[in-house]
Formats: sequence, C-alpha cells, structure tokens
Amino acid sequence: MARPEKIRLGDMLVQQQLVTPEQLQLALEEQKRSGRKLGRMLVESGYVTEEGISKGLARQLGVDFVDLKTFRARPELVKLLPEVQARRNRALVLSERDGQLIVGMADPTDLGAFDELARVLKRDIDFAVVGETQLLATIDRVYSRAEEISGLAKELTADMAETSTEFGNILGLTAGAEDAPVVKLLNTVFEEALKMRASDIHIEPQEKSLVIRFRIDGVLHVQTEADSKIATALVLRLKLMSGLDISEKRLPQDGRFNIKLRSTSIDIRISSMPTQHGESVVMRLLAQNTGLLELDKLHMPATLLERFRKAISRPSGIVLVTGPTGSGKTTTLYAALNELNTTEKKIITVEDPVEYRLPGLNQVQVHEKIELSFSRVLRSALRQDPDIILLGEMRDQETAEIGMRAAMTGHLVLSTLHTNDALSTPIRLLDMGVPRYMVAMSIQLVLAQRLVRVVCESCATPYAPTPNEHLWLKLELGDQVDSVRYLHGTGCNHCANTGYSGRQAVYEILDMNNALVEAVNRGDPNEFLQIGREQMRGATLRRDAVRLVCDGRTTVEEAMRISTQLDE
Repeated sequence: MARPEKIRLGDMLVQQQLVTPEQLQLALEEQKRSGRKLGRMLVESGYVTEEGISKGLARQLGVDFVDLKTFRARPELVKLLPEVQARRNRALVLSERDGQLIVGMADPTDLGAFDELARVLKRDIDFAVVGETQLLATIDRVYSRAEEISGLAKELTADMAETSTEFGNILGLTAGAEDAPVVKLLNTVFEEALKMRASDIHIEPQEKSLVIRFRIDGVLHVQTEADSKIATALVLRLKLMSGLDISEKRLPQDGRFNIKLRSTSIDIRISSMPTQHGESVVMRLLAQNTGLLELDKLHMPATLLERFRKAISRPSGIVLVTGPTGSGKTTTLYAALNELNTTEKKIITVEDPVEYRLPGLNQVQVHEKIELSFSRVLRSALRQDPDIILLGEMRDQETAEIGMRAAMTGHLVLSTLHTNDALSTPIRLLDMGVPRYMVAMSIQLVLAQRLVRVVCESCATPYAPTPNEHLWLKLELGDQVDSVRYLHGTGCNHCANTGYSGRQAVYEILDMNNALVEAVNRGDPNEFLQIGREQMRGATLRRDAVRLVCDGRTTVEEAMRISTQLDE
C-alpha cells in the first residue's frame, strides 16, 4: 500500500465537526505554550475523545478503525515487530491479509514511523487506526517478559557456576550494581509484575527448581521456573534491599523497601520463611501513585452506599470494614477518608503499612521492632485532638478497647477486622474479650466485603450454566433463573487466557440498631444472630454476588466461590 497522506489534524477535526474552530484555536494556543501534541491537548480539554480522533482519522484516510478493547491480537504476529519499535512508533501488528501485514497505528500520518515499520518488518504493510491508550495497554499485555526472565535466570545460574566470579559481583555489591545478574533479574521480575497488575510475587524454592509466581486478580500464576541454585542469591539480594539479617536463615523475617519503576514508586513488603528446600519469599507490591477511588466508584449498591455514608458522617462511633486479607478493605476506608478529608477535620491514621498517601492526613506507620505498636500509637493519637481516626486493624483486645473508648468519647473511628461476614463481627469482638457494653455502644455499622473477578470484556460470551450452577442459582433467583443472560470469558490475550480482567467488590451491611444493641447487652448470641439475619435478608454478600452475575459482570463460578467461603 502507498504511504499514508500527511493531513492536518486540527483541520480534519473541524471539517468532521468533532471540534469547533474556537476549541481548535484555544488548543493551538495552549500547544504553543506547552509544546505538547495537539491531539492530547484536545482530549485533555474535553473537546473530543481519543476514540473520536481515531475514528475521524480512519474516515479521512479511508481505512478501518480497530477497537483493541475487543480485538484479539495474535502473539505470533504481534511479535514480528520488536517491542522497542512497537512502543516508539505506537504500532502493533494486527493481522495478515493477502500476503500483507495489517499494522495498527495510533498516528498513521507519521510518515517516518510508517517507513521504519516497513523497513523492520520487511513485508508489504497496510495500516488501520487504533487508539493510543488501548494500543499501549495491549503492548503491555502481549509482550510478556517471561522469556527474558527465564533467560536472565539461566545467565545467573551460569555466573554462579563460574568459580572465578566474585559472589559480591553477582549480588551487585560492587561498582556497576545495575549490571549484576541478580539485580537485572529482580528488576525484570518487578517490572513484569507491575505490568501484569500483580499484587504479590512468590519466590518458592522446590527440590529441583525455583518457582516464581505472580498473584493476579487473587489467583496465582506461574511466571517462570529456574534452577534452584539461584535461590540463595535472590534471597540474599532481597534481604540486603530490605535491611534483614542475611546471616539468619532459620527464622522468619519481615521487612520492606521501596523501588521506582517507570516513574512509579512501589513500596514492597517482604516476608521470608525457612522451608524444607530453602527460604521462601513473598512480596506484596503497593504502588504509591495509585489513584484513590471515590465512594461513588466502588460499585456499592445505592441503598448500601447511602447507609455507609450516613454512618461515616456521624461525629462519633466505630465503622468497621471486614473481610479476609486482600479483599479491598483499605481501599474502601480510604475512599471514605477521601470524602471526609476537609480542612475543618483532623484525621490521624495508624497503619502497618501506610498503603495510600493522602494530603491533609497525619499518617503513622506502626513499627513493632521499636515497640511502636498499634495500641501505643493509638494512645498518643488520642492526645493529638483528632476528629477522625483510622485504625489499620483491630488486632487484639487492647487495641480494640482503646479504639472503642475513643469512639465513645466523641471520635469517629474507622477500622478493619478479619471476620467471615458482617453478622459475626460483634461476636468476634466479644470473643476477643472486649466488654459487651463497649461493643453495644460504640459500633455504628459493619461493612463486609469480598472481591470477585470481573468477566473480560474482550472475550465475554453468553453461556448456559451447568446443572449444578443452575440449581444453585434457582435457590437465589427462583423463577427468574432462566430469564438472565449469563456471561463468561473464553480467554484471550487481554486477560492472559483467564477469562477475567480485574476485580470488583461485593458488599453487605449490618446496622447496629436498638434491637441488636439490646441483644448484645443481654449476652444472647442466638438472639443477636436471629435479629441480624432478619435485618440483612436479601442484602447479603451472596446476593450481591448474584446481582453481578445477573448484570453480566462476573460468572456463576465466582459467585459460588464467594458462597463457599461464607459457608466455611
């Protein structure tokens, strides 16, 4: 195909009535001041969407617009173009037709990029228009670095086998540390984990191999397997980075460190534990520039959101968010703090670790090694004249009692607790030894939540539930069970062939009304449970998961998984 023609973007957008001449003039004036691309200026000003510009270019040039959100890229074709050129030229090989490669370009009017693509691919090429944001996201997904990680692991194995190689050079303890094999391997692992949205990295020595796994959307995936000989070097380097005792291999250790990847600051919590074949290491990744969610964007049902907002707007009392580790409790609490954070209120957080940074808050990091415990920090926080206190977790009786006294003396306390559901939370506090009157008088509301995986939009397909799933659904939906359109993901490159992309929370709420308060004061758990079940009828975690199934957001399998966890 002939080279694409050079067109003036602004004139094209005005001609197609996507922007007005006045909007174009304003954007051009701003472009002169900032030097940024015109298209980006127009999008950021809200005059036109990125997709609108792409479709306009496609119409002008007489070519196809390809929506990469639903397009299934073929890795063997995509990788005909090296990742460096794909990123530099904002291009992606999409398909093959009549001996030509169809290349998606974010800016097909970039003649230099077109010429370079033709030179690198050494094939006849045709082009289509794609959105830049979706293009970069697709590049991140398709150009997996699993092969590079395996190659670096083999390189490290070879270096360790060389008797002439200094162990300090391998670990990066000398000059030029960034070129040390173990440093390059770990940096690549961290970059790939960040790109794949992994929450945790597991480094696990086995008898004959070292397995590196990523937890993505709550599920572990094997990233690579390497020679078990490199385990020692990896663990030593990680211990050095986190300030742990490298001579101690018999006891578990915990630490943390910070790295910067792609201009993103990442806090990493590390836990090492001795196993039969060496030290196992698990790292939790916490991106510090992750945007805070707003309460309206948590997908909480409107009736529950109204009750939650009412509870956090009170001047005193405790609001508890419960659920297992990794269920999004901290995200929910910070969405609440983001709404409560005004210049008229003093907010103190006591956490381990501080997962989000929010201007205007006084955030304290617990440090058990120097006896800076939750209870000690909480006592000091109460002398700082706070209006609102966020207590990262009620870990023990002492911390719970201090938090509840604060709630009873005019402070709003937000905290978390590890319980199975909302109804069992007050009973759990009583089991911890907290006096009944404190539980009855301080708790305003309990929000329980879980995370379910969301069906991938790119490969979502209608399907018929299995007989077992149909029977389970009928218990929840009754006669409505056959009127719902059920979806699942068939697996594609956008979701790493899992059928899921991202997660969404499901919720339930327990309000501590007068009847529940009286039941707690009487010390009758059976009466408490009976009243609570009546209050929550039809608004449980299980029912909220079924709601997402009916909306096509998740699968019956995921809803049943949540149900199984609740029944345990």
